Amino acid sequence: MPVVASFVAMIGIAQATDTLEGSFALCGTGKRITCVVDGDTFWLEGTKIRIADIDAPEISEPACQAERRAGEVARERLLQLLNAGPFSLVAGDRDQDRYGRKLRIVLRQNASLGETLVREGLARHWKSPRVSWCR
Repeated sequence: MPVVASFVAMIGIAQATDTLEGSFALCGTGKRITCVVDGDTFWLEGTKIRIADIDAPEISEPACQAERRAGEVARERLLQLLNAGPFSLVAGDRDQDRYGRKLRIVLRQNASLGETLVREGLARHWKSPRVSWCR
C-alpha cells in the first residue's frame, strides 16, 4: 500500500475532496499571501503550510551550494504542482509545527504531491534518516 494511502487509512479519511487552488508565484520579500517559499513550504491565502510528509533541501540557509541548487529545483517543481489544479490539505496527528506552520499532506486525486517530489528525487520522506544534500 503506498505511503499516502496507508496514512489516509490510518487517520480515518476515506477520500479527500480537491477543492483548494490558487495562482501561486514564488514568494518574494513582500507580504506573503499565496506563494511558494521552498520545496516543502508555501503560503495559501495568508496561511503558512509545511508539507508534513516530506523534507526538501534548504534554500535560505543551505549547508552548501549543491543544497541551495537542489532546493531551488524543488521549489520550482512544487510551484508547478500547486498550479496544476485543485488539491486538498489533510491534517495529521499534529496541527502545526514549532514555527507555527500548519502541517498538512497535500493531495490531488488522493495522491500526495510530497510523494511526487520524493519519487522525482527532489525531497525525502519526513521520517527518513537525515542525510546531507551536499555531495
